[in-house]
Amino acid sequence: MANADAVGVEGVPFDLDVERGKVREFAVATRSSNPDYLEGENPVSPPTFLTTTLFWQPEDGNPWTAVELDGKRGLHAEQQYEFFGPPPKAGTRLRCTSRISDIYTKQGRRGGEMTFAVMVTDFVDETGALVARATLTGVETARPATEAS
Repeated sequence: MANADAVGVEGVPFDLDVERGKVREFAVATRSSNPDYLEGENPVSPPTFLTTTLFWQPEDGNPWTAVELDGKRGLHAEQQYEFFGPPPKAGTRLRCTSRISDIYTKQGRRGGEMTFAVMVTDFVDETGALVARATLTGVETARPATEAS
C-alpha cells in the first residue's frame, strides 16, 4: 500500500551533465537517425534523454522511495516531458529536483483498487531558468500481476 504521507516529499537536488557522448549513445540506442542528436560539438538532446536522470539521482535522496509502492504490484504507468524552450544541448548542466506531487486511487476495470503516485522532476539551467519538467506516474494494482489476469 502506498504511503499517502509521501505527498510533498522532496528529494535531494542533484546535477545532470548533458554530455555529447551520452546524447549520441542515447540517440543510437533509441534508433534515431536525426543528425541534430548525432552530429556537431554540442548536439541537442532527444526529448526523452532526460530519462537518464534516474542514473544520477542519489538513491538516498530519491523521494520515490517514500511512496513505498509494492514492487510485486507496481507498474510504470506514464512518463511526460514538458519543455519551456528547446531541449538542452550537450555542454549544459542541469540542476534537478524531484518531489512527490500526488497519490490517489481509482477503481480498476477488472475489480480492485489501483493506487497512483506522481513524481515531478524540475530541470533548471545554470542561470536558474526552468528548462524542463518530467512527470512520472507509477501505479500499484490491487493484487500482483500474476493474480490479476
